[in-house]
Amino acid sequence: MKVIDILEKASGPLFSFELVPPLCGGDIRKIHDAIEPLMEFAPPFINITFHRDEEEFRQRPDGGIERVVVTKRPGSVALAAAIMKRFRVEVVPHVICGGASRHAIENVLIDLHFLDIENVMALRGDPLPGQRFFVPEEGGHRYCNELVGQIARMNRGQYLDDSITDAVATNFCIGVAGYPEKHYEAPNRSTDIENLKRKVDAGAAYIVTQMFFDNAAFFRFVDACRAAGITVPIIPGIKPISTARHLEMLPRVFNIDIPEPLVRAIRRCANNAAVNQVGIEWAVEQGKELVARGVPAVHYYTMGSPNNIREIVRQVF
Repeated sequence: MKVIDILEKASGPLFSFELVPPLCGGDIRKIHDAIEPLMEFAPPFINITFHRDEEEFRQRPDGGIERVVVTKRPGSVALAAAIMKRFRVEVVPHVICGGASRHAIENVLIDLHFLDIENVMALRGDPLPGQRFFVPEEGGHRYCNELVGQIARMNRGQYLDDSITDAVATNFCIGVAGYPEKHYEAPNRSTDIENLKRKVDAGAAYIVTQMFFDNAAFFRFVDACRAAGITVPIIPGIKPISTARHLEMLPRVFNIDIPEPLVRAIRRCANNAAVNQVGIEWAVEQGKELVARGVPAVHYYTMGSPNNIREIVRQVF
């Protein structure tokens, strides 16, 4: 079932979460262990992140340096199939612009269609380590709205090879990302909302936000979206802090603010077990307020660790 249909048929707020694929050479049981503790809450869909290949410079035995392409995590197609085989849940694989040509993206979408997967999350992706700016693959997309447009055209039976006749139309429900505190590349919030509207106008059916720790930022974001004519459902994304290191890592990597009361509470903690508990309590209060305000769902970024999410969801839903 499509995510948009799930949201429209729901009688109340839903719980969903996101998984990171295991490192190459890892065990599928790690994914099972990350999902099984959360299945008691009947999540209607699970997102699966995608990680593009990276380039590394390695020393050869002769002392020279060579550039090699490294695949650190497997693709989302196989993982989506594995999850669907074991669990009765819809999967939402991420499809990104970064590192892929339009033809490569089309092939991934064809594979997903063959698996009867009806949902995808369309993202531009981040620059590679060492890149100051995002560089599209040759023959690829620079902006996410272009990717959304490609998927939407396939939903109308339009493939890159326009000589194909009687092409089978795909049936994807397209989700996109939104940024309550503004995407770090956008010059201002208004421009960021305009960019988001381009994605919706291109065919996106719903929005899932980047993580945030101040609900007021989310509510302002929703108000700005509605004022700009964006009417699709907006799902808040929540990531509970679990280690003291997150105080430095999360703002740097995701360009987000951490409220001062939360910072003070974490700095008073004697160890990471105490930090994890503070993170749970903060996320519970966030979730309760969001649910009370009528959000369609709350989406949790698990990072492969379900225990704190399990406790949060138990208290919120």
